[in-house]
Amino acid sequence: MRIVIKIGTSTLAHPTGHLNIRRVEELCKVISDIKNAGHQVILVSSGAIGMGVGKLGLTCRPRDIPTKQAAAAVGQCELMYTYDKLFGEYNHTVAQLLITGDDVANEKRHQNFRNTMNRLLELGAMPILNENDTVATDEIVIGDNDSLAAIVAKSVGAQMLILLSDIDGLYTADPHKDPDAKLIHRVEKLDEQILSLAGVSASSQGTGGMVTKLHAAQVCMACGCAMVIANGNNPANLYDILNGKQIGTRFEEVTT
Repeated sequence: MRIVIKIGTSTLAHPTGHLNIRRVEELCKVISDIKNAGHQVILVSSGAIGMGVGKLGLTCRPRDIPTKQAAAAVGQCELMYTYDKLFGEYNHTVAQLLITGDDVANEKRHQNFRNTMNRLLELGAMPILNENDTVATDEIVIGDNDSLAAIVAKSVGAQMLILLSDIDGLYTADPHKDPDAKLIHRVEKLDEQILSLAGVSASSQGTGGMVTKLHAAQVCMACGCAMVIANGNNPANLYDILNGKQIGTRFEEVTT
């Protein structure tokens, strides 16, 4: 199976912006094991700006573009160093790809991207993608890694996209505000009722929210790729998801 796993900032880092070492080590161990089982794995990793904030000693996530881009430049180095070191311990080679909206909007560049991705997977490498925040502008920005992950899944013909974040899945209401909110385990059609549930706000470190996750689900369901939203606090959930167990919210259109 070809799987895209998107890792949110809140899964990778503490609220301080510094790396959550125990969780990231466990995550890399589980993903390495999944890869050892014969699956092709592609990571879409957030966290560059968040980790840059911690490394630069900033008190909060910057709002101005130059500081965001500076934080991304610093944080991306630490992020890839960490992945290279941890996956290397399990004999897996990683490859970094930083892309912008132009790389998927322009057909020639998009084809080059697909060719590179397919070749990396053929060679046994694990592509790790992020948006190129250091050069992206309003005109060429993708905007969030949920959308990027869905674009990647569609581009490479993945069978599944797994979005790991700080929530368990899609709820009937905002679980941070409504104690009676219930987790929806399966969505087979993205109708107006489901889309209206996208009011869960983003964390302080990340940029996504339920709106971007449902947009990603639309992209995936349209191309026959299953998508799961799950909590990244327990990396071992990835085993259960791949074994078909009821973890998080699974989006998959049923064909008759």
